[in-house]
Amino acid sequence: MGALDSLSDYLSNHFYVSIRKRKKRKVMQTVNIKVKIDCDGCERKIKNAVSSMKGAKSVEVNRKMHKVTVSGYVDPKKVLKRVQSTGKKKAELWPYVPYTMVAYPYAAGAYDKKAPPGFVRKSEQAQAQPGSTDDKLMSLFSDENPNACTVM
Repeated sequence: MGALDSLSDYLSNHFYVSIRKRKKRKVMQTVNIKVKIDCDGCERKIKNAVSSMKGAKSVEVNRKMHKVTVSGYVDPKKVLKRVQSTGKKKAELWPYVPYTMVAYPYAAGAYDKKAPPGFVRKSEQAQAQPGSTDDKLMSLFSDENPNACTVM
């Protein structure tokens, strides 16, 4: 019995230690980064640097929009650091949202001349406040509201 007890203690202790050593799994996510890409060399350098990262599944570089998209089990801060290590110090996380997602796209903080077509900069001033009078007025004359304009 002594051998079985010691084997049981060993296995339970080994199992407990292996559970504690497990790391949390990273979630699958897509990271978008804005970086100025001038030539094929810059594009190749960024793509090689990011695709060699552990957990990166796919890397897409869009030179026209100055956008790098990385999909996989990666940390956004680490991807940004890796892009900056290629010599692109002005790289930043993608600061734009689609034009249709913003209530006031021409607000002072949202409109950006350098934004790609169809995008505006993320900004608190451009977001509609829930329950504001503008929302109430817009829904009053909406085509989706059956009681919108009963006078006509």
